[in-house]
Amino acid sequence: MLRIVLPKGSLEHATLDLFEAADLAVTRASDVDYRASISDPRVSEVRILRPQEIPVYVAEGLFDLGITGRDWIEERGVDVVTLGELGYSKSSTNPIRVVLAVAADSPCQSLADLATVTGGTRRRLRVSTEYPQLTKRALAAHGIDAEVSLSYGATEAKVPDIADCVVEITETGRALRAAGLRVLDTLLVSRTELIANPAAVEDPVKRHAMGQLHTLLSGALEAREKVLVKLNVPADRLESVVTVLPSMRAPTVSELSGGRGFALETVVAKADINTLIPALKDEGATDILELPLSKIVH
Repeated sequence: MLRIVLPKGSLEHATLDLFEAADLAVTRASDVDYRASISDPRVSEVRILRPQEIPVYVAEGLFDLGITGRDWIEERGVDVVTLGELGYSKSSTNPIRVVLAVAADSPCQSLADLATVTGGTRRRLRVSTEYPQLTKRALAAHGIDAEVSLSYGATEAKVPDIADCVVEITETGRALRAAGLRVLDTLLVSRTELIANPAAVEDPVKRHAMGQLHTLLSGALEAREKVLVKLNVPADRLESVVTVLPSMRAPTVSELSGGRGFALETVVAKADINTLIPALKDEGATDILELPLSKIVH
């Protein structure tokens, strides 16, 4: 029913891991195969292609559904429908930033200062980037005349001999600093998005199937950050334990047989569990269990 295109390259493994966690495992003959399949009646075709191309192919109707970054949607400037953000990137849950970077010793402190980089000569500002259209729009909005060149890689190595500055993506800025560059400004904060072809979205059957897949993917992502906690507590310590026990709404409380106390369970942030379990024990909780979750669907 749905033709899906997934990103190859830096997002590839994170995307395939997410689909497996969502019980939408992607199967292909080898790790370099561009054709794949998902054993699900809602999916008729799967391709794995460069994220730069995905917005164009989805906009043209070659695929109904795709995953790519907001950076490439903005760069290609095509008409697609965003069904929602997916909170993951290459190696973390953080978004990436499209930044403009200059040499660490550059006198520039803002985009407005870039006009002085050429030292009063007639030479235009030289910018190297994999995002020429996004860069041209951002610089034009600040009244900066620049010669923007498409980079095919190793962009950060082109300052100062080939370019005065670069526009590049980063999660932490570490690679740019290692190359002797300094981030001058952030042009775009980019997250991974689930995008759809506008005509496919208008088809109620396809739109329903898209929504179901989105539910599975979002549920798997949220479950990564949470765990299920179960515990027992004596009746006289119930109130104090509930006070320290966080929950998505309210903890489930069930009375134990024979009036021997209560059983509680709730979903909590995985990041808090290392301090929560000792605190629960201090308040009188016993038989504490921490259980992983596969999906959380609201």
